[in-house]
Amino acid sequence: MIEDQSVIHKTSVVDAVLRSPLAGLSPWILLSLLSGPGRFEESAAAALGLSLLILAANHRRGGTLKLLELFDVLFFGVLAGIGLFASANTIEWFELWGGELTNVALVVFAFGSILLRNPFTMQYAKESTPQEYWTTSLFLRINYVITAVWALAFTWSAIVGLIGDAVLGDSGNFWTGWILQLAGTFFAISFTEWYPSYARSKAGQALGFPVEPPESIARLFDFVPVFVAITGMAGLVTDSTPVSLGVALIVVGAAGYVAMRRWTT
Repeated sequence: MIEDQSVIHKTSVVDAVLRSPLAGLSPWILLSLLSGPGRFEESAAAALGLSLLILAANHRRGGTLKLLELFDVLFFGVLAGIGLFASANTIEWFELWGGELTNVALVVFAFGSILLRNPFTMQYAKESTPQEYWTTSLFLRINYVITAVWALAFTWSAIVGLIGDAVLGDSGNFWTGWILQLAGTFFAISFTEWYPSYARSKAGQALGFPVEPPESIARLFDFVPVFVAITGMAGLVTDSTPVSLGVALIVVGAAGYVAMRRWTT
């Protein structure tokens, strides 16, 4: 019986991931983690492989075809093809500017889905929301807002990445190539988890319904202390920060975590 419950739990976790925009964004995150000098072909192939795996897993579990996941396969298929057949100079260009290209592609995709009145997060939300709510103004507003936040996060990543490439001349810069971009992504993830219940509570209050008060906006930043501490650790491990700064970030992150737990509980 315990074993069966474990299997059910694992399956539910997989389903939860597949029903989240994070599933469609994971190949982009993988690409950014693997990218580097001399690794364009490998990172593009890995991102394409993960895109196909997510597409297959979603289909196997009866999920609908998501625009983001289809876009993943098409985009990374093109990149993988470039890695196989392009000249050395072309691949060198993509190694330098590939991060910016992927960020801009996501910006265009996210804002484009809003302009086409089909925010990309809505396809994921529909899989966990009864159909009778799909056309309500609250459901639509929640998804437009969440998609807009993701679009702004992608724009932020594109801007800081461009600063690293064009201004600093260092596409692998610890701050502009990794930390600041990841900060935007984690904020968007946190907002995606926080905003639906917040919006529902605010809407219920406006209508005079007896609802739980909306969660504090401070919940949006729950990830910050841990993120700061991990940044310090990563800086020390990769020798990307002075030892004093790395240690300071770890201490500040740990202290912030304790303080936030006391404040929000």
